[in-house]
Amino acid sequence: MSDQIKSRKRVSEHGEVFTAQREVDAMLDLVKPETERIDSRFLEPACGTGNFLVSILERKLDVIYRTRTAPSRHVDVAMVSQEMVQAVTSIYGIEILEDNVAECRERLYGILLDWYPRATQGKGLDGELAQTVRYVLGRNILWGDALTLCTPDDAKRPIIFSEWGFIGRSVKRRDFTLDMLLRPRTMAGPSLFDELGDDVFIPEPCAEYPLVDYLKIYTQDATTK
Repeated sequence: MSDQIKSRKRVSEHGEVFTAQREVDAMLDLVKPETERIDSRFLEPACGTGNFLVSILERKLDVIYRTRTAPSRHVDVAMVSQEMVQAVTSIYGIEILEDNVAECRERLYGILLDWYPRATQGKGLDGELAQTVRYVLGRNILWGDALTLCTPDDAKRPIIFSEWGFIGRSVKRRDFTLDMLLRPRTMAGPSLFDELGDDVFIPEPCAEYPLVDYLKIYTQDATTK
């Protein structure tokens, strides 16, 4: 069976057809400079098993590898680790089928497991670094319906994404409902930072977290607003 579908039943019921790698590469090349920025955020609203997100992550990791592991340069493992985590925090996905969500997270984690020892000359991806990466993937790759902006079960819980703002080694986390992030421009107000006087909507977080070292992200509790 083609690697673009899992079953005819899933195609019929969910319209599930995975994008081929050739098309993924061609589309990402249209925004190539952004795919090579470690902190540039990407959201795939129907991410499937992660074809786009895997390629985006690989491009970001390739940049880190080329800039941090040149043959003549001593490898700064701490900086490689931090930039790897930052790259992971910039990738978001929504998927309506739970098995795809789990597979997408595992594919992304598998990329990191393979890449990290090569980038750090044999260091293993383990301990708090592994916990942090797992936690971020759990927060960024979510089970949900991008049309209703909620989970597709009876509970209809709103989709909530975390923003991870890096300040050196520290991270400021803020949570936003997807509904708030996608509010129409008609709800916007004037921005002090817009020289043209255009309206800019600044969403309000539904939860905020104190600054914490990036390796301690997974330990935080929310201060709900």
